[in-house]
Amino acid sequence: MTSKALTVPAVALGTWAWGDSGEAGEGYFGSRLSESGLREVVEKAQSNGFTLWDTAVAYGMGRSETVLARALTGRDRSEYQLSTKFTPQIAGDGDDPVADMLEQSLERMGTDYVDLYWMHNPADVARWTPLLIPLLESGKIKHVGVSNHNMAQIALADQILGAAGFRVEAVQNHYSLLYRGSERAGILEYCHEHDVRFFSYMVLEQGALTGRYDPANPLPEGSSRAAVYNGILPRLQALTDRMGAIGENHGASAADVATAWAIAKGTTPIIGVTKAGHIDGLVRARGIELAEQEIAELQALADTADVDTRGWWEQEM
Repeated sequence: MTSKALTVPAVALGTWAWGDSGEAGEGYFGSRLSESGLREVVEKAQSNGFTLWDTAVAYGMGRSETVLARALTGRDRSEYQLSTKFTPQIAGDGDDPVADMLEQSLERMGTDYVDLYWMHNPADVARWTPLLIPLLESGKIKHVGVSNHNMAQIALADQILGAAGFRVEAVQNHYSLLYRGSERAGILEYCHEHDVRFFSYMVLEQGALTGRYDPANPLPEGSSRAAVYNGILPRLQALTDRMGAIGENHGASAADVATAWAIAKGTTPIIGVTKAGHIDGLVRARGIELAEQEIAELQALADTADVDTRGWWEQEM
C-alpha cells in the first residue's frame, strides 16, 4: 500500500521554465535564469513552507530536473517533495519504458525516490498505468497522479492501480478562471469526494491573468504565448481590472488573486517561479480569503469574456 497519505503545501512550484537553455530567445519563455538566482528562489520558497517542486523530463528534455536538483543541493531530502512525470510521447523502446524514464529522472535529480509521479497525458492508460505498480511496490515512487486525463481515464487508471492496492491520489489539469473544464466535467467534485488532490496548472494563463498585460501592453511579441493570448486581451480587461481591485483590498496583485481563487476552489495551484519575488506573491495569495461574492463575481466576468484557452495538447474534459 502507499506509504502514507499525500500531503502538500497550499501551492506547488512549477519549474517548466527552468528547462530553458538559458540563451535569450530560446526555450518556451526565452528566459535568462542563473544558478544563483534559482538557488535564491529555492531558499525563499523552502523557508516559507513551499516545499513541493513540480518538474518533468519533457521540460527541456531533462534540463529542468537537472537544474532543480542543483538548486536544491545541500538540503536534506526530507525537506522537500519532488514531483515529475512519465511522458508517453517520449518513451523509449525498452522492455519497461516507465521504469527507464523514472531511472533517468532519479539520476538527474540525485535521489532514490519521487514523492509524486505523474502520467503526463492519457496516451494509452491501459498500457502504461500497470507499469507504475512495481515502482510503487519498490518505493521508488510514493504517490501516483494523472495529468490531462478526463473522468473515464482517471477512473480506469484508478481501477488498474486499485487491483494492486494503490490508487490515483492526484489529478493535474489546466484549470483557471478562464478554463474550468475540469469543474464542468465533475472532475473537481470527484476529487473532493474521493480525497484526491487536484492540482491546477496554468492558473495565471501564462501571464494573461497577472494584470501586467493589456491591449496597450501585450505579451512579448514572438513568444508562443503572445500568439495565443494577445488577441483576447481586450476581452479580459474587465476581469483583470476587477482582479486588480480585489487585490488592492488585500494588499496584493491581480496575479495573487488568481492564485487565491484556485486555492479557494479547493485546488493546489502549480505556479511557475523563476524569481525570488514570485514567492512573495504566493505568500500573499496563501493569506487571502476571498469572499463567496468575490469568487462568483470573478467567475461571472470570466464567463462574460467567453474565451477558450484550452491548450493544443488537451482533450475536451
